[in-house]
Amino acid sequence: MRKITGPEDWREANRARWDERVPIHTASDYYDQDRFRRARDVLRDFEIAEVGDVTGRSLLHLQCHFGQDTLSWAHRGAARVVGLDFSEPAIETARGLATELGYGPDRAAFVAADVYDAAEAVPDAAYDIVYTGIGALNWLPDVARWADTAASLVAPGGFLYLAEFHPLCDVLDDETGSRIVHDYFSRDAWVDELPGTYADFGAPTVKNRSVEWQHPLGDVVSALAATGLRIDFLHEHDKTMFQRFTALRRDDDGYHRFPGDRPRIPLMYSLRASRPR
Repeated sequence: MRKITGPEDWREANRARWDERVPIHTASDYYDQDRFRRARDVLRDFEIAEVGDVTGRSLLHLQCHFGQDTLSWAHRGAARVVGLDFSEPAIETARGLATELGYGPDRAAFVAADVYDAAEAVPDAAYDIVYTGIGALNWLPDVARWADTAASLVAPGGFLYLAEFHPLCDVLDDETGSRIVHDYFSRDAWVDELPGTYADFGAPTVKNRSVEWQHPLGDVVSALAATGLRIDFLHEHDKTMFQRFTALRRDDDGYHRFPGDRPRIPLMYSLRASRPR
């Protein structure tokens, strides 16, 4: 068992940071709420392909923020979606957005709770699909506990789907993404006071303390395998959602990649782990 280190108030600090950023995010061009109201779908192409047809299935979205991805799955035909997040303002925003789009709580429900308490907090005992979107695991100190919780909510014949930023990115320099400057196997928390947000770098913010952890790819896969789920695939992607390194370039498809004259490295990964019937 690995020793997890970090400040005791990590949850409170992170929740305060996210609470403050909900209105900033909903007003940002990054999330473009007006476009979402029209299109009702912001899912990434590889997620759509890898998750497959969700028509008639139940889906639980852990760490759902204010619900754009969750409601996108409803738009794609999921019979019932449930989103969970520890930020009350995010959940209230998600509920309002669901109502605005015409989804009642029987079709799209949102729960304010810590992800580690998900099994007790969500309305159903199990779901056909347990989904976790990009940028979630870094906020959790214990990936094994997360895996146990998430796996317990996968129904027989269902699966867990995870898309995440690749942990290799955490060890590289921010400018070029070509030099190793951090320890890939570090178990220590990263505590920062960076203002603003990825959706608006210049936004004036007060609650700036954040506590994050990096989880090596082997830890994530091993944690899920230990729950009894079967790993169906692990895919690594040479693209990412934002300009993680200044050397990245935004392509016509909206993804950021290294220029063609640079050797490629994985910037995101995705995996699916299923529970046999």
